Amino acid sequence: MSNFITQEFEPSSAAEWKQKIQFDLKGADYNETLLTKTNEGITIKPFYHLDDFEKLIIPTPKEDFKICQKITISSEEEANLIATDIIKKGANSLKFIASKPFVFKILFKDLLNKNIEFHFQFEFLSEEFINELNSFLKDESVFYNIDIIGNLARNGNWYASLNDDFKVAENILLNNSSSFIISVNADIYQNAGANTVQQVAYALAHANDYLTRFGGSIANKIQFNFSVGGNYFFEIAKIRAFRYLYNLILSKYNTNAIATIFAEPSLRNKTIYDYNVNMLRTTTESMSAILGGATTISNAAYDTLFHNSNEFGDRISRNQLLVLKEESYFKNGQYIANDSYYIETITKQIAEKALTVFKEIEKSGGLLQQLKEGTIQRKIKENAQKEQAQFNAGELILLGTNKYPNEKDKMKNDIQVSPFSVKKPKKTLIIPVTPKRLAEELEQKRLKNEA
Repeated sequence: MSNFITQEFEPSSAAEWKQKIQFDLKGADYNETLLTKTNEGITIKPFYHLDDFEKLIIPTPKEDFKICQKITISSEEEANLIATDIIKKGANSLKFIASKPFVFKILFKDLLNKNIEFHFQFEFLSEEFINELNSFLKDESVFYNIDIIGNLARNGNWYASLNDDFKVAENILLNNSSSFIISVNADIYQNAGANTVQQVAYALAHANDYLTRFGGSIANKIQFNFSVGGNYFFEIAKIRAFRYLYNLILSKYNTNAIATIFAEPSLRNKTIYDYNVNMLRTTTESMSAILGGATTISNAAYDTLFHNSNEFGDRISRNQLLVLKEESYFKNGQYIANDSYYIETITKQIAEKALTVFKEIEKSGGLLQQLKEGTIQRKIKENAQKEQAQFNAGELILLGTNKYPNEKDKMKNDIQVSPFSVKKPKKTLIIPVTPKRLAEELEQKRLKNEA
């Protein structure tokens, strides 16, 4: 193909572009007029240029992302029927949420040896059960997602105690050294209101507590769970920055790894009013996850906040990923963002700031120590309050909620499960890291005023 069009124009340097912009501003200050500072302290410029480009070498998975769907196990038979149907309709990964031990043979009937990826979210910790389950699934691709630090952060208590929990995790690792046993649930921090820099730093410190305890040999067998928010390019950069920094940290353990990342849309910016907008939000968030290089993506149904799990909502959420993958050219999309001046620059800034925060955490004794002291909770709360003030002032916009709301929209009679965070009074060892949506207070007022 001829490149005569590009030869028509002389190349312009970054300095020439800036000079032209400054001239067009007619005396207005460039920095004050066109540079934007985010909550993280990251500077967004009006243009990005090759002259200022610094490429980062980011470890990227070679395989395309998996499409996952979550299933809560109320009964093994019902969960198996749902799982079988989901696989027939395009998913190639399943995440089972279990509140108690279950019968393996019933749950996994006709699901084994079909190249399905299995994930678990256990609300209990049992060494015997997990060892038996791992033996049963020894020929499958399985992620057990045991995160005792994450459980402490979320609930404020250990399963049993610090020593007992770590001992159980250590024993499971020793018996199943080739499996993905440990996870780092960084989604906790995002859904509670942490900014992108904090999320990356806390995920690193969270992982480092496990690496310090169990050694660098587990580095390529940890799964990282991230929630993806609505700031499209920043969320792409967030995952890429984490991948870059994780390998940087692992160099101190004389090893390396391509981080395995399970991503799902954040619930923090989802709404119950004008709820169809949630589909737009989860679509762009899934796109960010793909471009950031997530290994597995589980989409959230548009009505997940206020409806019980249902076939229609689950089908829509699954089909969003299928359309992105098969019809929108996002298959193997983990390479698309490479060499984008803007994304690479944001990635670098997030990485630099997150590394600084990570070093501060490590100097003070690690993430677990800062959770015990309440430092992590306090810093997340400060950022969450800042975002809440921006939302209340209309600076941080959720369409259909604090911008262009449909006053005729009624939800009181459509709510099946409570969409609001509830603090259960109980004695805890630490202050829990509690998720909260931006729209909660506004929605509660609207519900109260519904005729």
